[in-house]
Amino acid sequence: MLHGEAAKLEQDDAAAVKSRIGLILFGVYSLIYAGFVIINTLSPKIMGLQVFLGLNLAVVYGFGLIILAIIMGVVYNRVCTKL
Repeated sequence: MLHGEAAKLEQDDAAAVKSRIGLILFGVYSLIYAGFVIINTLSPKIMGLQVFLGLNLAVVYGFGLIILAIIMGVVYNRVCTKL
């Protein structure tokens, strides 16, 4: 048995604002990620320094990037849901 659409899709008047927010968040994340790549390329020994609870900078920075991506996704979702 087939069913109809779950929700009727209409014009999204906030699409341009949502795109701009997404691009800004992407830019911020890209700059932070670029810092990670630059450190690894130019001075990889720095990534071996212990910085937090016996963990080296590479692990802390890497997990930080993952956590930041999740936080930014949640923020984007919340902001765009309100628009």
